[in-house]
Formats: sequence, structure tokens, C-alpha cells
Amino acid sequence: MIDAQRLLGTWHALSVRRRTIALGTFAALLGLGAFLFALSRDDRIALFSSPLHPDQLGEVETCLAAWNVAFVPTNDNVRVERKRRSDLLLRLSLSGVPHPHVAGSAEAFANVGALTPEAVLDAQTRDGLAGDLELGLRGIAGIADARVIIAPAKAGTFADENTHDASASVRLALLPGAHLSADAVAGVRAFIAAGVPGLDPKHVTIVDDSGVALTSDGRDGAHDGGMLQAALQSALDEAFGAGATIVRVHIDRDPRTRETSDVRSASLGGPIVHSSVDERFASDRKRYSKTTQNDDRGSDVHEERTITGPGATERVSVAIFVDGERASDVFKIRALAIGAAGLRPARGDSVTVEAIRFARSDAAPHPAWPNLIGLIATIAPSAIAGAVVIVLARLGIKPFASLVRSLLERGAVRAAAGSVSGYAPSQVRSALAGEPPHTAAAIISALPTATAAAVLELYPPEERADIVRRLTRPPSPLLPDYQTWLGARRSTHA
Repeated sequence: MIDAQRLLGTWHALSVRRRTIALGTFAALLGLGAFLFALSRDDRIALFSSPLHPDQLGEVETCLAAWNVAFVPTNDNVRVERKRRSDLLLRLSLSGVPHPHVAGSAEAFANVGALTPEAVLDAQTRDGLAGDLELGLRGIAGIADARVIIAPAKAGTFADENTHDASASVRLALLPGAHLSADAVAGVRAFIAAGVPGLDPKHVTIVDDSGVALTSDGRDGAHDGGMLQAALQSALDEAFGAGATIVRVHIDRDPRTRETSDVRSASLGGPIVHSSVDERFASDRKRYSKTTQNDDRGSDVHEERTITGPGATERVSVAIFVDGERASDVFKIRALAIGAAGLRPARGDSVTVEAIRFARSDAAPHPAWPNLIGLIATIAPSAIAGAVVIVLARLGIKPFASLVRSLLERGAVRAAAGSVSGYAPSQVRSALAGEPPHTAAAIISALPTATAAAVLELYPPEERADIVRRLTRPPSPLLPDYQTWLGARRSTHA
């Protein structure tokens, strides 16, 4: 066990300077411990008010890691700093994260029991299959989200009922600025058809968020105005420099469904049809005869029927604005545009190229001093506050240290006076051995007058004189002056 009396005696034996250093070190360690405790304390809060599914949680963690945001993952949520919660929720919402949860086949069949009706089982099968297709479409470049609705095939029960084939409706939410090429649309259609048993790709309807049907017809390179415009603009920028040309593309689409029939006949050898006429007249007999002969020798007939759905490209119009100060060969630009875009003049495609003077801003460059003033105004309050704190610390460190030392000395004096108040003068003198004169004076001043005089008498003349000079206790009205009282005691003893 720890001897408290011994520790207290060791503490009292230390000088005031060492006690001050010890107390300061203890206070610093205490503050450091409090600081480390505050750092180790987790004050983060849940980012979402409701639990997340594993797929949603993965999306959120991926975004936060990409944004270099510190977070703590949990089973169904993430914990972030309290002050950043609102900003992160807004940023995730603008990014479309997390996506709405879609139940796949595994989740749809998790609640199926042995007594589940067949109609309910079929509906859950379709929902689970649609969920699997939606999750698969989310991973395609340019597609932010997808919604798939499957209509199963229906056979006519009675003779007057029609049979309906299976069909699917797909709505794609594209990323900002994203465009799907005809090949990509055809791939999506094939992906949906392959995932649903008995579904013909031509029975899959694909639309975007604006309600425009996405088709894979017209694979002539002009099926997408945005992609054609970007490709042509990049080619002209590389040839004449950025800003020398402006390209705009407009595509007219045919909303009708067209059916074309092409019939070709090939002969089996020689002409297909042969006709001959034999006409005779005999004057002596006055007779007239005419014989007509038609021979059909047969042919090989080939008939081809083509059905084009609505949305096929009908005409492409391209307008190119050329900066007259940088590029002047308009005819060469027109020829290059026709070749690069794959336009077909026979279909009615047109290219208009005009050299004009581009508008330029002649305004003076924005001066940098407003930004500098804004930077100074931003950091000035912090800099001034820091300077004030440094000045106050330098001015107040010494008074504060003196105050702390005075308080420590007063505490030590009270403790020492209380501990020696009941002892004989010789014991008090032994307890004060080694203490500096100001400490001894402070302790002796707290003792009764008779005990204080007896203790002073035990000191050598030089130490006693130093202690007496530091005594701040006013003289007691019941006793004469210390020197008179001490002289009287000496004469009495003599």
C-alpha cells in the first residue's frame, strides 16, 4: 500500500520551484489526456435516417471514398461528421446515389413457400427477372438507371381469342450528356430478349426519360445527332484548331412504319417470254390468215420484303460556321464534312458551310487585385485573432506563473502550518530545516506568537535576520516588539 503520510512528507520536503514544475507537468499531462480522449471519441452520426440495402451501401461507400471523405461503415449505414452530413446528402442526391433498391430473383424467391399460389409465384418470377435485368443494365456505360416491365405471353383459351406474344418495355435513364449508339440500343434489346424466355427482340420497346423511342435502325452513322456532331466537331478542331469552327447537326426521322417489297425475276435460259406473229394473204383465192404464238419459258422469281419501324433516319442537315479569320477554304471543309459524317446527298442530306466573323470579347482581362483583397479579407480575422492570442500569452505568462506560484506557496504554507501547529518549537525547527527564508517566514507567521518566537530563537543570527525581514504578519497588540521581547528573554535568562 502507498504510505500517504510519507508521500506528503516527501512533497513538503520539495522546494517551491520543484513543486511548481511538478504541478505544471501534472496539469500538462492532464490536458494532454483530455485532448487525446476528445480525439478518440467518435462523435460521428448516421448519414441516412433509414437503413440501406447492401447494394445501396456499396454505392455510397464508393462515392465517399472517391470524394476522399472520412466515414465509418456499419452494417446498414455509414457514419460521418455531424457538420458535413447535410452537404454530403445534397451531393449524393445530385449524383443520383444511392439508386432505388431493386429486388432480384434471389430476394423475390426468399419469401416463397410451399403453399404459394401459382399465380403469385409467376408474378414474383417476373418481378425478380425484371430486377435482374435492371441491375444488369445499370452497369452499361451511359445508363444511370433502368426500369423493365415484362408482359408474359398469353395463349387464347377460346377460338375467338387472339394469342399475344411476350413483350417487354424498357425505360432508360441516361447520364447527363450520354448518348446510346444504334449498336448499343441493339445490344440492350438483345440483352432483354435473351433474359426473358420466348421473347422476340422486335417485341422489346426502349425509350429514354424524355419518352423518345430508341431504335437500332438506320445503321448509317447518322442515327444519333449528338454523336455525329461531336465526331465532326472533333475532326474540324484537330484540323483547324479549337474555336475555328462550330458544328450543328439536325436529323429528321420518319415516324411512319414502312414496308418495301422488291420482286426480281431471272430467266432459266434465253428470254422469259417469246411472241411470234404469222400473217398471210392470198389474192387469187382472196384469203387472209394471221397466226399469233406466245411462248412463256418460265423464270426464277425472288421477292424480298423489308419492314422499317418508326424513327428511321429520313434526312440529315449539317450546318458549319467557319471563322473567316482562321479558315477560309469553305469548299474543302464541305467536302471533308460530307466524307467524315458519311452523308448521302441522294437521300436528301445537306451540308451548309458559311465563313463568318466570330464575335470576340474585347474586355480587359479581369484584374487580380480583387481576388487578392478577397483572400486578405478571408484570412485577416484569423491572422488578427492569432496575433492577439500570441501577444496576450506573452504578456500574461509571467503574471500567470507568479499567481500559480503564489497559490502553490500559500497552499504549502497552510499545509505545513497545520501539520506543525501542535509540535514543540524544536520539532518545528527540524521540520523547517532546509527551507528557504521566505518559506520559513510564511510558515512561522502562521504559528502562534509564542511558538513563532521560540522557533526563531533556534535559528542562527544570520538566518533569523533574513526570516524576520520577510515576516509580513503585523505585530500582536498583546506582545511587545520582536526585538524588545527577544532582548527581555535574554536578560531574564542571564
